[in-house]
Amino acid sequence: MSAADFPPIPSSIVRAFAPTGVLRASINLGNPILANRDATTGLPSGVSIDLAHALAARLGVPVELVVFDKAAQSVEAVKAERADIGFFAIDPARSDGLRFTAPYVLIEGSYLVPGASALQDNAEVDRAGARVGVGSGSAYDLFLTRELKAAHIERVFNAQAVVDALRAGTVDVAAGIRKQLATISQADASLRLLPGRFMVIQQAMGLPAGRGEEAAAALAAFVEHAKASGFVADALARHHIDGADVAP
Repeated sequence: MSAADFPPIPSSIVRAFAPTGVLRASINLGNPILANRDATTGLPSGVSIDLAHALAARLGVPVELVVFDKAAQSVEAVKAERADIGFFAIDPARSDGLRFTAPYVLIEGSYLVPGASALQDNAEVDRAGARVGVGSGSAYDLFLTRELKAAHIERVFNAQAVVDALRAGTVDVAAGIRKQLATISQADASLRLLPGRFMVIQQAMGLPAGRGEEAAAALAAFVEHAKASGFVADALARHHIDGADVAP
């Protein structure tokens, strides 16, 4: 499915989406399921980028990708209106200053531990003395900050730094995207993925809260069409993404 197959967006709200005449899309490279750099060109590619281009095409404006290495930076860019749209995990801690659509993909969050760890189950992680590594400001950080009562959260720069901390022994558990952690554990026999998941991340699109009800409704409708039409599923397949499901 091409961007041309999306329903048109009323010209009266184009300025609400792109007040500079360009749709500035905030892209988080910290979540490889949604965005990566192309191995050949070095340019950002992935599901988020495809959606940004499709929305810009419907608005009839150029797109500019504003690229960050972690989710918190991407969120702040949209809240501060240095970007017009973004692609974020829905979380109550991010609701101030942002309007979210319904999710377009669902991603499992899991725990990685050293192979010799006594931990065997997700429920065992929340214990006194346990150090859980998370990317600062990530969906895992926000969720576990609310949920963990006894374990201590160690915040580091991004997902790679979380795994580095686990290998270095400065944390006991690494929290992250299940598929990403599974790939790491398959390549490193000294690490082990705990079974199941501790959360489901709801990845949605968002825009600054001040852009108005019409723009928020139009973005919500855009996402629903992207799911129902097969655009999101096709993008996941095209980018060879395993580990995310199209949201209902």
